[in-house]
Amino acid sequence: MNRIKSTVTAASIAIASLAFCTSAYAGEVLQRVLATKTLKAAVGTDWGAISSLNANHELEGYDIDVAKGIAKYLGVKADFITPGWDLIVAGNWADRWDIGMGQMTPTTERANKLDFSENYYYGTVVVAVPTDSNAKELSDLNGKIVGVTTNTLEAQYLHQTLTPNWIGARPIEFKFKVDEVKEYESANVALADLRLGDGIRLNAVVSDETGMERAIKSGYPIRVLGTLFSAPGAISMMKGDSEFRDKINAALKSMKDDGTLSKIAIKWYGTDTSVEK
Repeated sequence: MNRIKSTVTAASIAIASLAFCTSAYAGEVLQRVLATKTLKAAVGTDWGAISSLNANHELEGYDIDVAKGIAKYLGVKADFITPGWDLIVAGNWADRWDIGMGQMTPTTERANKLDFSENYYYGTVVVAVPTDSNAKELSDLNGKIVGVTTNTLEAQYLHQTLTPNWIGARPIEFKFKVDEVKEYESANVALADLRLGDGIRLNAVVSDETGMERAIKSGYPIRVLGTLFSAPGAISMMKGDSEFRDKINAALKSMKDDGTLSKIAIKWYGTDTSVEK
């Protein structure tokens, strides 16, 4: 009788402790942001129009302006951290930053370790080849070497492991099978190799359409060969703080309602990427 009672009591204490820990964590990130008057946003330094360093070594881009808009809504300042995409996707941020930018697609796999805002970006993934490439259709890339940013949906596509599992996802068709997938820390580095010419280091690069168009306009000798799929992008957060997530969503809604988000998108992409087409 005493043994049973002791076991029940221990279980009750464990459950109560778990509930306390969950409750204690709720609002923790939001409280820290408001207390320090600072929103720490993880961004990239070479992500093109998403976020990159300009000639004055200052961060600029769509995500920079969006993060500043969220910070303004919260009544705090934006502080930018540049940890690298792998670390942002991995989770376990240890309070080093509060939000992860980068237009991350909120897949169910990623949702196991991260929370996500409402979508703030919609992008299309395309394939680009050098202008001297003989490729006329996507199937011409069978058996070729294709570059891509590591730990992305684009990389999963090339490895033919991509299962679209976000809201509104459409079935994916693998339109070619490469001989080698060459993974890079950023699309900019991959495009730098692609611009050397067909087959020098790469035969093609898979990345976001807006980034490809930006590279072409800046003089890269490349052309878009075809479209692969479309996917949404959201802001990532560590799991557990629903109050903080709600505030981020409220900030995005405010920016959408007053047209700010649309203006930022057009400023950096020439089209409104904040709405699904």
